[in-house]
Amino acid sequence: MKSAAITLAVAAVLAGCASQEAKETPVADKSSGVSQPTANAPVSSSTTATRPQNVAGNPLVDPSNVLSKRSVYFDYDSNAVKDEYRGLVQAHSRYMGDKRDSKIRIEGNCDERGSREYNLALGQRRAESVKKVMTVLGVSDGRIETVSYGEEKPMASGHDEQAWSQNRRADIKYAGE
Repeated sequence: MKSAAITLAVAAVLAGCASQEAKETPVADKSSGVSQPTANAPVSSSTTATRPQNVAGNPLVDPSNVLSKRSVYFDYDSNAVKDEYRGLVQAHSRYMGDKRDSKIRIEGNCDERGSREYNLALGQRRAESVKKVMTVLGVSDGRIETVSYGEEKPMASGHDEQAWSQNRRADIKYAGE
């Protein structure tokens, strides 16, 4: 009698653990505000026409997507992230929240003015400032690496304010790039 009760109990537990077919739910594409069709749902021509076509399906290289912009620019001798770049940093933070396996390297850069040591330190502070904003927005500290190149990797050549302003930056690079 005891073995029959145990057998019934085990059968009931196993029946309760049996997998059920999962229902597919449309996933919203936050980059365009259009919900994506499920795998089995037919795609209408109107959906295809209104959905932006990403370059190879990657928002990081789609020029019309904010995620393709990777540089945060700074004022002279400053490591404060300007308000005009907070939206860019937030977009990359949201993307990393959606892509839990993504990792980035933030590369701090400076213009040619200042000593090598000073520029390396300032570049590191710039990279760390962007990292701090991203961690406050929920990106795990371990997924972000920072490095400073100081004045070694200028974006623009030249010895005037126009060139210098392009070289005072932190670049966001995703793993594998």
